[in-house]
Amino acid sequence: MDFALNVPINDVSFGQVSVALLREMHARDLQPCVFPISKVSINTQSNLSEDFKSWLNSCISKSVRSHSRSNPIFKLWHLQDSLESHSKEQVLLTFYELDQPTKNEINIAKNNRTCFTSEYSCDIYKDVGVETGYIPLGFDGDNFHRTDKQYYDDDRIVFNLVGKFEKRKNHQKVIETWLKKYGNNPKYFLNCAVYNPFFSESQNKSIWNALLKGKDYFNINFFQYFDRNDQYNDFLNSGHILIAASGGEGWGLPEFQSVAMGKHSLVLKATGYKGWANDKNSVLMYPTSKEEVYDNQFFRKGADYNQGHVFWFDEEDFIEGCEESIERYNKNPINEEGLKLQEQFSYSKTVDKIIEELEKV
Repeated sequence: MDFALNVPINDVSFGQVSVALLREMHARDLQPCVFPISKVSINTQSNLSEDFKSWLNSCISKSVRSHSRSNPIFKLWHLQDSLESHSKEQVLLTFYELDQPTKNEINIAKNNRTCFTSEYSCDIYKDVGVETGYIPLGFDGDNFHRTDKQYYDDDRIVFNLVGKFEKRKNHQKVIETWLKKYGNNPKYFLNCAVYNPFFSESQNKSIWNALLKGKDYFNINFFQYFDRNDQYNDFLNSGHILIAASGGEGWGLPEFQSVAMGKHSLVLKATGYKGWANDKNSVLMYPTSKEEVYDNQFFRKGADYNQGHVFWFDEEDFIEGCEESIERYNKNPINEEGLKLQEQFSYSKTVDKIIEELEKV
């Protein structure tokens, strides 16, 4: 089947997924026309072969002279920017984290064969009359793997918190609650890779200082932005327990990679996390309520897009989950059930699903 791709090839989450999909298509010797969304950057990637780079350049360079609008196209992008298309039939894969689709979002979704990485999102759109598809993501074994290095010269237990700092991700509540229980306890450390690249360095530091409320804690660390995936892989490997407490996720890429590498985890059983986290591979924490997502930065009430709520959790449940995660780690430092995710979710299976969806349109 002749088809095309319209994807971002960059350094953020959308771009990471795009490159993983492209790697798999290259491995299958597929030859799609590729229309990049915005500037191409593959600087974060590990182990990209010259053959892959040549293949990608060829797929991009031939697109305008070779593509026919009669061929279907697969697009990976934000829902709000996906009404336009290079083809008559378009399969759209997007991340959606909230619960109140707007008229604009509904219309765009109806004008594509729209798929989500979260069954929760599929259900939200089905409730408003949109037929959707579910395409789970996979483990990125080209960029992420166990290092089995010794990172500390003592027996501390390190919690990792990930994702760019946002209200949606419940970072503030996680950090403040964790510090109440474990702050300045030398047995436990909290490493935070929550740098938000949409803020300046000084803005990020101001956010971090505000979270500490003027107190000094020796067992919490905030990390700068990681420019390469091998650096981020090292960070994920350095922790023992991953905290996945976001109130709204389309999948949760770094959280998933961590658990699939055998890290123990405390996971809020909500939205995209439910696609891969279960009570065997993670300690599950259940939502207690919903909160409006609006922060007047990334989400503004009354806007044409991104309206609704994210899930909230109870502080006592969070601490109980931390304690249970510590017990699991002490019994076996490697999360054997988590390692099984590598076989359960692969980008080979993701590409299979994409091709299935393209064949439907």
